[in-house]
Amino acid sequence: MTTRFAASPLGIFLPRHAQKFVEEALADTRVVLVNGARQCGKSTLVRCIGRSRGAAWNSLDNTESRLAAQRDPSGFVAQPGPLIIDEVQRAPELLLSIKEIVDADGTPGQFLLTGSARVMALRSVPDALPGRMETIELWPLAQGEIDGAPDGFVDAVFREGPDVQHYSDESRAGYMERIVRGGFPESLGRTSKRRSRFFNSYVADLINRDVSELAEIHRAPQMHALTQLLAARSGQLLNLRSLGTELGLTHPTVQRYVGLLEEVFLIKRIPAWSRNISSRAVSMPKVIMVDSGIAAKLCGLDAHALGRVGDVAGPLLEGFVASEIARQLTWCDEEVDLFHYRTRDQVEVDIVLQNRRRQVVAIEVKAANTVRGDDFTGLQHLHDRIGDDLIAGIVLYTGTRTLPFGPKFRAMPISALWEL
Repeated sequence: MTTRFAASPLGIFLPRHAQKFVEEALADTRVVLVNGARQCGKSTLVRCIGRSRGAAWNSLDNTESRLAAQRDPSGFVAQPGPLIIDEVQRAPELLLSIKEIVDADGTPGQFLLTGSARVMALRSVPDALPGRMETIELWPLAQGEIDGAPDGFVDAVFREGPDVQHYSDESRAGYMERIVRGGFPESLGRTSKRRSRFFNSYVADLINRDVSELAEIHRAPQMHALTQLLAARSGQLLNLRSLGTELGLTHPTVQRYVGLLEEVFLIKRIPAWSRNISSRAVSMPKVIMVDSGIAAKLCGLDAHALGRVGDVAGPLLEGFVASEIARQLTWCDEEVDLFHYRTRDQVEVDIVLQNRRRQVVAIEVKAANTVRGDDFTGLQHLHDRIGDDLIAGIVLYTGTRTLPFGPKFRAMPISALWEL
């Protein structure tokens, strides 16, 4: 992958792993949708790909284009040649017209769409394109995309198990800087103060415009407060009733608001893992912020505050690691699902990865430079229950070396996520 196209404010062009998958999809699929958060690089990606194909560009953020699409959907999509439609969720009526065209002509690569909401989950979107469209999820930049590193941890650990080795020269302070920087291209080249303003505007615009377009919100201040509470609980269990009590909102309202924040890619729920190996497993999901920089900003924490001794960095670091792994699952060769595990006895594993052969890699995240034997308690608990199905149990920490803690257990630097 040599094409460089996603420009940051630094003027550096950064490759995206998703480019390969979009191009492969266009070669055999009539409609391709790149779905992801606003400002994560979707438009830059599809512009680059579309330019090489001579595709026409239409953004529905443009008022005139949006009105034209809403008034005459059939005429709007009847333009000759490949067509890019940016932010298609703003005129979902286009999808039926696209269906009509691609049903009459099966040529692949006719439409390249982007969306800043989970387009096919929107209530206003007709079920128009099953079997005709492939969706590719784009996250904010991964650390490997920023650094020019491989981003190959998931494939490596499922392939090599505990034999994976990694040495890192990244410091604990460096990890904290990565958390507060986040992965939005617009945030990379900014000073701390300017980045803070960007995050403030981003969240406000997302709630006041995108969320409001999806559904009528009667209590916008509570929605803003909810995003702050979710950021503070990044990497922790998502207890909707507790959130409702704290905000003075009913359970159905909190459930609806959380769903809306997930639809616009501000948060992600990580489901609980279970094979019915224990009736005491907790079924409640965890929640993470899609971007760690936004999470840190909403918590009022900078790199200096995160670097102080104490527990403040732990949840944000876990959310950062989980989001890096979630990004990686969109391009790794191994088909893997992301879970967490916790029992009612408070035995937990931060991250559980399971492939299609039901093999498991279990991960704990520690915001410390050293690892002790009891940091493997949850991993040992899981190993005792699933035996050989556990490929490896790994504690990711802020130290520099890979250390053995038994045949299947390793302590490993966090940067293995993107440097392997």
